[in-house]
Amino acid sequence: MKEIDDTQAPLLDHLIELRRRLLWSLAALVAAFVGSLYFARPILEFLVAPLKAAGQVTVINTEVFGGFMVELKVAFFAALMIAFPVIANQLWQFVAPGLYKKEKRALFPFLLATPVLFTAGAAMAYFIAIPVAVKFLLGFQGDLGGVEQKALPDIGNYLKFVMQFIFGFGLSFLLPVLLMLLEHAGIVTYEQLKGAWRYAVVGAFGIAAVLTPPDVGSQLLLAIPLCCLYFLALVAIKFTRRRRERLAEAEAEAETAA
Repeated sequence: MKEIDDTQAPLLDHLIELRRRLLWSLAALVAAFVGSLYFARPILEFLVAPLKAAGQVTVINTEVFGGFMVELKVAFFAALMIAFPVIANQLWQFVAPGLYKKEKRALFPFLLATPVLFTAGAAMAYFIAIPVAVKFLLGFQGDLGGVEQKALPDIGNYLKFVMQFIFGFGLSFLLPVLLMLLEHAGIVTYEQLKGAWRYAVVGAFGIAAVLTPPDVGSQLLLAIPLCCLYFLALVAIKFTRRRRERLAEAEAEAETAA
């Protein structure tokens, strides 16, 4: 009697392959974390630059070990950003063997577009959205009938605020990739997405209200690009669908001629 049932062998092979890909991803994350920990202070200086640009020259720690924990969070945050391409590549290598050649060609552009769009969203958050939000939020200080109201941001809370902005904008900019994948998988159609554009606009403003401060300027900085990305995804889906239809017609004609 065999110790391992042959019907379970493919499943075991997949689990072993998954473990290998996860270990490579973890190794990349740990290596990036160690390197980022060494440069944690310069990275933190880069992240607090919007505060300095807004005129804020003082931050505080409300806990004795606050400074140490902040540098650990900064290092982990930077490690995620650095290791993201490696993690995405390992995910692709795990999924790719189960795809047909045609499916690989179709999905490969999405793999390339993901880090580009995420970086674009993160850059917009850092260079545009965060400075606007910080300037607005620091405006609520000054004289209150002889009592001075002074903003003393806690560095831990500020870091959480910056990370929320950067990851929120970065993930939101992946909307075209998500919509095109859903359409390519047959979960939604171009007609359904086109008909739901009003709900998409409302959803964009809802997402912006959750991920940004309550000021209108910050919300518009996220909601407007989200709306533009949604309509851009519709154009791209329409173009790729026509291309698939032409290829299918060409293949049908080739089979008929053969």
